[in-house]
Amino acid sequence: MSVESSEQALSAETGDDQSADAQDHGAPAAATDKSSTVSRLEEEGDVAADYLEELLDIADIDGDIDIEVRNGRTYISIVTEEESAGLDSLVGRDGEVLEALQELTRLSVLSATENRSRLVLDINGYRKERAGHLQKIAEDAVATAKETGEAVALEPMSAYERKIVHDAVADLGFVSESEGEGAGRHIVVSAD
Repeated sequence: MSVESSEQALSAETGDDQSADAQDHGAPAAATDKSSTVSRLEEEGDVAADYLEELLDIADIDGDIDIEVRNGRTYISIVTEEESAGLDSLVGRDGEVLEALQELTRLSVLSATENRSRLVLDINGYRKERAGHLQKIAEDAVATAKETGEAVALEPMSAYERKIVHDAVADLGFVSESEGEGAGRHIVVSAD
């Protein structure tokens, strides 16, 4: 397992003693809060990695687990050097298995730490590839809304994917809203 994070490296260089010193010398609470948040996210990553390692062992699937803490979230990636049918089966059709596995991993973290997690799980770069596809969907919806002057409803997608589309639509100068409930929740793109 490899761990990557500039915040983690900084934490390792300065050690936990710095947090105690900061508290003793009246350092700003924000610095202490950030340190405790990073520590909590690192703990989430460790718990999630342990859970996922056990799962990969049970399924007899080879893969490396990378942990990264950035933007107030823990990102976990399972990667392999070569094509692995086993890892592909953990993504599933349209990422359905990946979403379910992410929720199970979050539950594992909740059970171990009593903290709700917003960790993001990726397998063999699926989410990065999907983000490119979602960008294209957003661009096409904006082009259609611009051409027709009418709102464009997209297919239902997960909250994580909706966030990517909302950001892409906003970057293009258009407005988007989520509508619907549960599995039918989708985005509607409009000019205003």
